[in-house]
Amino acid sequence: MAFYRYLLTTLTALTLLGGCQDKERAHELDVREQSILAREKEFAIKEADYQSLLRMRDSLLTRKDTAVVIQRWPDDIAGLWAGKSVCRESNCSEYVIGDLRSNTWEFVSDSTGLYTRVINNNKVVRVFSARYDSTSIQLQYTSDTSATKKLELNVELTRDNKNLIKGTQTTAIDKSCTAKFSIELNRLTNR
Repeated sequence: MAFYRYLLTTLTALTLLGGCQDKERAHELDVREQSILAREKEFAIKEADYQSLLRMRDSLLTRKDTAVVIQRWPDDIAGLWAGKSVCRESNCSEYVIGDLRSNTWEFVSDSTGLYTRVINNNKVVRVFSARYDSTSIQLQYTSDTSATKKLELNVELTRDNKNLIKGTQTTAIDKSCTAKFSIELNRLTNR
């Protein structure tokens, strides 16, 4: 009977030891798995950095045209023009058909592009961004996001002769109403 008791005690001890070893082994496997995941993350970050460096190297090796082209208005357009605009169509309460507005328009350029300033009483009231080709001038203005009303202006101008430019302006307010103006610009003699 002592032998059975000894055998039973030994088996119980081995079972308990085995259970402890399984828990220890499971813990070791968890730790090892976490370590592998951490190394995989580190490798993924290094791989992303490497790919980024490759793209940067390739972009530096790619030959680019470094010449900066500064746009300028032709001399016969650059400068000051007397402007007159007349409202021809409107479904906006701000504009009435027949409204006449007079101001000065100045065609200017700098290193960032072509612009047209509208001046009234010696104050710049609007600056249009401009595009020019041999047949027409396109001007565009959009009010900034802080404005109470969203204003969009598009102007299309063509040359009638060296001292006269004519065209149309379409004005949209809050995308809810539209007014169209005819525009006539006459060259001011004192440039």
